[in-house]
Amino acid sequence: MSTGLGDNEIISRVLQGEQNAYAELVNRYQSYVFTLILRMVKSREDAEEIAQDVFVKAYRSLADFRGESKFSTWLYTITNTTSITFLRKKKLEVHSLDNEKVFEVADSRDSGFRANLIEQKSRVNMVNEAIAMLSPDDAEIITLFYKAEQNLEEISRILRLETNTVKVRLHRARARLKEKMEKNFSEEVKNIY
Repeated sequence: MSTGLGDNEIISRVLQGEQNAYAELVNRYQSYVFTLILRMVKSREDAEEIAQDVFVKAYRSLADFRGESKFSTWLYTITNTTSITFLRKKKLEVHSLDNEKVFEVADSRDSGFRANLIEQKSRVNMVNEAIAMLSPDDAEIITLFYKAEQNLEEISRILRLETNTVKVRLHRARARLKEKMEKNFSEEVKNIY
């Protein structure tokens, strides 16, 4: 049921009283929001709950959207803030990737992981798994650039960093992603080229 209207046109209609038009924005961005949240919380149930909260908050704050950036950039900020608030409330146990024991636990679970790899041959799953192995900062910048299709300026606004800093971080994150893919998916990577 896509209307073909741009985000700003839909927002304008919603603000003029056509509340049903908001469903179009939800349809457009629900998988984007859900994917971003799932990278942070890992539980589908929690991600669904947070996604619902994000769209309610976005609806209530729609009049505050000034259109200075893409709607998706504005929505990302709400998604990120809502997810962080949820995690703080839940006080989930977080492990640093600098801790070697985290890698030992991951290696001990490796045999089951390899069996599942055969079933998940699709490139998208492989890339998503490699992204999940990155640090949260690297995963965030890769997700914003490639999946959310944000440009460097938009990412710099979201992350409150200089554009050149974003460029450098993206470059380094790409290198680490390539390294993870070559290390963990060497056979699959060979088949891509």
